[in-house]
Amino acid sequence: MLSSKERSKLMALSAPEEAIFQIGKGGLTDQLVSELADALKARELIKITVLPAAGATAKEFIGELAARLNAEPVRAIGRKIILYKRPADPAKAKIKL
Repeated sequence: MLSSKERSKLMALSAPEEAIFQIGKGGLTDQLVSELADALKARELIKITVLPAAGATAKEFIGELAARLNAEPVRAIGRKIILYKRPADPAKAKIKL
């Protein structure tokens, strides 16, 4: 569970970043979840855009994504989702909280 300070730091780090994935009309496919898992492993912090054709909002997707990826939901605002996943080895963490 992230503290409010950690959440604020992660939101600040993600603000200038572009979304690297989009959730469209196909929703959360196994392929998309697999790609998101790989991205989280490489980056620790990712931003996702939910397209209007997805059939659900970012707030509806963030809980399911966090559960399926074993990640921390940072924020769902508008059509954006921000997720963070701590690395298994804290010594290799790119983001120090």
